[in-house]
Amino acid sequence: MARRLQKHLGRRGTFLLILGTGKTCWGIGLIATPQGSTQGLELLTHAMPLHYWAWLWITAGLVTAGSAFVRVGRDSIGFFAALIPPTVWATAYTSAVVNGTFPRGGFVAIWYLTSHVGVILWAATVPEHSVPPAPRRPRRGKGA
Repeated sequence: MARRLQKHLGRRGTFLLILGTGKTCWGIGLIATPQGSTQGLELLTHAMPLHYWAWLWITAGLVTAGSAFVRVGRDSIGFFAALIPPTVWATAYTSAVVNGTFPRGGFVAIWYLTSHVGVILWAATVPEHSVPPAPRRPRRGKGA
């Protein structure tokens, strides 16, 4: 069953499924056990409480995971959805640096931009089959 699922998903689908599951769990975690400190996220928390922002992670995660099961080429919505939450968080932390309320936020923003946004952008460009098949060798005994 696992092999069949892996074959159906391919590399891109597997990546989207893992990423979507992680984002969904992160959002559920923000609701189930609220983050102690929201320092650096004031740009978001001034608009609405953090547990509402958790739904951004959950929704993006579900769209990302769901996109794992569509045909390659139609999975771009999953990669786009996956970019939204870390981009929003990186923007909030960058804003906190500019405002002077959370100087460490620059490092957190760079972390989101590299380990999340950068990896997602890279994965979105990886073709499903980037390694060419091995050349066929002629059978022994068949004329040459």
